[in-house]
Amino acid sequence: MIDIAFSKLAIIGAAALVFIGPEKLPKVARMAGTLFGRAQRYINDIKAEVSREMELDELRKMHQDIREAAGNVERSIVQDIAKTESDLHAAWRGTDAQPNSPMDPPTFDQSVIKSRNFRKKKLARTSAIPSWYKSQTGRRSRVISGAARMARYGTAATRKTNFFH
Repeated sequence: MIDIAFSKLAIIGAAALVFIGPEKLPKVARMAGTLFGRAQRYINDIKAEVSREMELDELRKMHQDIREAAGNVERSIVQDIAKTESDLHAAWRGTDAQPNSPMDPPTFDQSVIKSRNFRKKKLARTSAIPSWYKSQTGRRSRVISGAARMARYGTAATRKTNFFH
């Protein structure tokens, strides 16, 4: 910016008073002040716009970087899924080079599962405990209060005595 000291302002003011005259000096000073204010606002607007453009460029670059990273992650996930899917299909068809690798799920014989289910059903049919009782285990059929329980099952000293014998 322009470096203007108080002495320079005083010289400019004296020269303006001589050249413009005392009648027009307030109008000229007011107009110079408004023009100076407009110039400052215009310069500040330009600075703000330039800084916004710089920030916008940075945001665009950041957005592009994030898009590229997301695309790389997506590509790697798709490749992993395709590889896993092809491995599963190969294992299903039985063309896998390692038939019993530790990562393969264990295979069960269907007859073993059927025999287990048969044993469970036979035990349920031949058991001495009725099925209606098995379905009700763990549930109380009648709930009584604590006081009624003490009166019914408590010791002889805690039971109420009948005074009207």
